[in-house]
Amino acid sequence: MDEARRDRDTEGRARSARPRDGLGRPLPYGAPGVRRQPEGVERTPGGSLREAQRLLDAGLPFHAHEVLEDAWKGCAGAGRPEERELWRGLAQLAVGLTHAARGNAVGGARLLLRGADRITPYGTGPGPHGIEVSALAAWARGLAERLDRDGGPVDPAAEAPRLRGR
Repeated sequence: MDEARRDRDTEGRARSARPRDGLGRPLPYGAPGVRRQPEGVERTPGGSLREAQRLLDAGLPFHAHEVLEDAWKGCAGAGRPEERELWRGLAQLAVGLTHAARGNAVGGARLLLRGADRITPYGTGPGPHGIEVSALAAWARGLAERLDRDGGPVDPAAEAPRLRGR
């Protein structure tokens, strides 16, 4: 492969510049795509949850995953290392919904169950930052069961979970 032709970000890392659709799938160069989430954005936990919920409600779980991934990776630097697996689990729930929406029922179900297992230790009701841990874990397990039984794809906006109580 010709390294000189690879897309690079401003730091020189390989990073695809191809546009993406609403589920994060690459589109041909020049095609209209959905604006990607900037990486490495530092948000408060509440800000991360609000932005991820907005994206989930809009049927953009891949983009919500990117927001939650930033929160997960930023936990140690933000002085919240004990929350790392919670945010990692939330990111896995969003990417599990992404796979389910793409029609990858097996991969979606696995990620949903992995995410549910990661968040479960954080409470039986509202957990840190008002996250509805029990309800989210039940949602993920229920959707994984339906994917195992019925396959996919699913409508990501219709299946969007509530991250926090209203």
